[in-house]
Amino acid sequence: MMAARHIWLVLVTTPNRKSARALARSILRAKLAACVNLVAGLESHYWWRTKLERSSEILLLIKTTRRQLTRLEELVVKEHPYDTPEVIGWPLGAGNRRYVAWLEASVRQPRR
Repeated sequence: MMAARHIWLVLVTTPNRKSARALARSILRAKLAACVNLVAGLESHYWWRTKLERSSEILLLIKTTRRQLTRLEELVVKEHPYDTPEVIGWPLGAGNRRYVAWLEASVRQPRR
């Protein structure tokens, strides 16, 4: 394993599979992530506008680089169906050398 603190895992929840897939496609087409996993079957419990809520959601696990975080957040906020989408992330400590290289190459923006 190699150090990979510049690689981030970002979590975003969506209300359904259709919106999760659309958001994943937009993120990948913009080259803001190398991979987006959709995890179905999530049940969320949370406070919203002074009321305790519960809903079924799809969790997106987004693998990106620190360099793409701001643009990724902007895209999610713009295209997400929620007023206040969850966009939280953590830097990874380490990763498989080949995986990290693939991830970096996948989000590299073409030179203009």
